[in-house]
Amino acid sequence: MTTYIPSITLPDAIFANPAASILLPVGLGLGVGYSVSPKLARKTYSAVKQPPYKPPPQVFGPAWTTLYALMGYAAHRSWTTGTASLSPTTVQLTKQGATLFTIQLGLNLIWMPLFFGLQRPIEATADIVLLTGVTGYLTYVWSQVDSVAAWCMVPYLGWLGFATYLSAGVGYLNDWNIADKERTTKSS
Repeated sequence: MTTYIPSITLPDAIFANPAASILLPVGLGLGVGYSVSPKLARKTYSAVKQPPYKPPPQVFGPAWTTLYALMGYAAHRSWTTGTASLSPTTVQLTKQGATLFTIQLGLNLIWMPLFFGLQRPIEATADIVLLTGVTGYLTYVWSQVDSVAAWCMVPYLGWLGFATYLSAGVGYLNDWNIADKERTTKSS
């Protein structure tokens, strides 16, 4: 069981405003993506050994943008529904969800710098496993506040499961070392 921790939770005004709630994760995701350098990420992605079913690199940008927007909408919807409730339990769950949302967003945003920037697949995989667990619990908490908000998180959870498989697979297939990998095969 978690609790509401105001000092680490995004401000209420973000959750209350639909545009801010959606655009904050989208903007932060884009910012982190560009700070790590798309060229570096593509180069690393192409150079490392990959597990089966890896998607083409062009899929990640649109997929993550959609998932960030969905999670932002879910946060807004859960917040506005939950804080308007007359039930103290629902209000408390809403606030707990806000803290969990903030934690999962932070975990999400550090994965790419860990994996591509620092080239630390062990730490990145540990991060994404924790992220998936926190997001699963967040979805459960939100399901008690607003079912639509919880369902908005389902595609994200599915993608996190797949991303965990990719992160662990790349780590394992490359002996948990992706630093300075050179491209050994030509692109198809």
